[in-house]
Amino acid sequence: MILAGDIGGTNARLALFDVQNGAYKLVSGSVFPSRQYRGLDEIVTKFVSDGELHPNLACFGVAGPVRNGKVETSNLPWVVDSKRLASELRLPSAILINDLEANAWGIAALQPDDVVVLNQVKDAPVGNKAVIAAGTGLGEAGMYWDGSKHHVFASEGGHTDFAPRNELEVDLLNYLRARFGHVSYERIVSGPGLVNVFHFLRDTGRGAEPSWLTEQMASSDPAASISMAALAGKCGLCEHAVDLFVSLYGAEAGNLALKIMATGGVYVGGGIAPKMLPKLAGPLFMQSFTGKGRMQTLLESIPVKVIKNEKLALLGAARYAVANAA
Repeated sequence: MILAGDIGGTNARLALFDVQNGAYKLVSGSVFPSRQYRGLDEIVTKFVSDGELHPNLACFGVAGPVRNGKVETSNLPWVVDSKRLASELRLPSAILINDLEANAWGIAALQPDDVVVLNQVKDAPVGNKAVIAAGTGLGEAGMYWDGSKHHVFASEGGHTDFAPRNELEVDLLNYLRARFGHVSYERIVSGPGLVNVFHFLRDTGRGAEPSWLTEQMASSDPAASISMAALAGKCGLCEHAVDLFVSLYGAEAGNLALKIMATGGVYVGGGIAPKMLPKLAGPLFMQSFTGKGRMQTLLESIPVKVIKNEKLALLGAARYAVANAA
């Protein structure tokens, strides 16, 4: 029995998998609001004690850089320690990997119905692959192709410097720099990032915030409120914010594709993409993805797919646990 975790700034998802003839069967799973707990070990203890099954392997994909079996989570006040988790689980070891690394490990198990293809390419894709996912933060990972199989590697590419492409984005950079100092892509391409973009447009006189939206944002997830209002055509300012967000999401996905020469494809994951499919399937995302000057032809040959399977990281963590079992 494998305990797998997908640990983000908003939710911590845990699941138990049973492996039978190479197939991963989901036995049980739960979602925990991350900020209601003091640490992952508290969540893990509750999940295991509430169930009747005890795992013999455990792997957790955690949002943040994993070093020496520990990770300081990027969007939570947690320090996750693999040794402490192993002790809580009464296991010889527990594995920590980056959450996007876990997503990448799940890619090979995706079924055709798990993805939506944003573009069509002529030739069968071969080579490195990339995974990018906006949620509470912005995660990125790569899959190096050695000629016969892919090797997953983690990155913290979402924290690289934001590069504006036009005068509007220069103004956005200056606005966010006054608030945060360093401005990464995560400050824009994430749930909190969408709110930052909305506030920038509002505060610089590029649209008015309706009172009903102010009330809604105060009582619920502000990013979701902006997104839903935009998709429903109820708020021009929200539509502008989402369009700018989608354009910058596509631009950074294209940047990632170039950096790791992802000719095998780019996968767009995370919690936001499936909810914004009508926007991502429009022209803005792919125009920004391919709009790289002399590299446009190369980028037009790279397939881009949106992942709909919300359990991908859990499946990937389980697959990693089996592949790296002592």
